[in-house]
Amino acid sequence: MNASDRKFCAICLTAAIVSLPIIAGFAVAGSYPVSGKWTYENTDGDGPAQECGKRIMEFAGERRFDKGGGVPDYRNLSVSRIGSEYRLVDEFNTGQIRARLDYTMRIIDGDHIELKLPQGKTIVLRRCA
Repeated sequence: MNASDRKFCAICLTAAIVSLPIIAGFAVAGSYPVSGKWTYENTDGDGPAQECGKRIMEFAGERRFDKGGGVPDYRNLSVSRIGSEYRLVDEFNTGQIRARLDYTMRIIDGDHIELKLPQGKTIVLRRCA
């Protein structure tokens, strides 16, 4: 093997090693434990909310859309169940910021969920009809 062949092999090996975490990151993604649209408003009523208002969060497979916060689009990286709660890791990219959000979700009942976000913030959401 000549010097140029060794250099080519080293570049291929480096590319393979660098891409492994990226491939592994996609492999652990999961769907959210809930789906559909959920409202931030009038969350303490029984059953699904008939009027959801403008502030909603939508769970769709591995994506989450938020019309009540600062970041509108999240991609789920992992979901794991710990007792009655789910530990979730989402990633978002605003063009200027790329970050991850680690939080928990508790399903209160079929129409209510609770999200415990970093820094002690808790959000209760109600399913939209």
